[in-house]
Amino acid sequence: MAGTDRGGSLRKLRYLLWALVVVALGIVGWTQVVSPRLTQLSDTGTAALGRGDYRLQATDGSEFSQAALKGKASAVFFGFTHCPDVCPTTLGDVTGWREELGPDADKLRVFFVTVDPERDSVETLRDYVSWAPGVIGVSGSPEEVAKAVKAFRIYARKVPQEGGGYSMDHSSTMLLFDDQGEYAGLIGYREDPERAMASLRALLKG
Repeated sequence: MAGTDRGGSLRKLRYLLWALVVVALGIVGWTQVVSPRLTQLSDTGTAALGRGDYRLQATDGSEFSQAALKGKASAVFFGFTHCPDVCPTTLGDVTGWREELGPDADKLRVFFVTVDPERDSVETLRDYVSWAPGVIGVSGSPEEVAKAVKAFRIYARKVPQEGGGYSMDHSSTMLLFDDQGEYAGLIGYREDPERAMASLRALLKG
């Protein structure tokens, strides 16, 4: 009987140790993978989002800077043209949102800012966003893009691939700004359509 009790205790201890390993792996995954991809809005606050001395070029011929966020409600999304899924999916979502907004879609500017200026020139971006009505591509020098990434609290990192190429890991949220250039919320990647539309309508009413 004592041997049976001892065996049961050992099994329980083993299960407990495995549970601790799983928890530890979860913490490591959050710290090293998930957490850096967040915009860290809760840690840094939102008042300064979009503020900085970045000066980039837009596909409509305008300059994208802090001042460009004023005058009209804006949605700002960071990505790159070689993006396999997140960016084209988001552009598709934007197209659907604009269709549902109807005439109100003209009240909203959508900026697609590259995190890969080495490959994404203004001309490349113009081509890339051409199928998504109302979306304005934004690019510039690596230095200016880095300033914008910092100003918008965006996570972006180059990921080397086999053969010498690379991809980009980046935040997937869409940041919303009112017509005064003030941060007004965000829309998550693959956000529930009803919630996304509610956020946009609230933004355009404000």
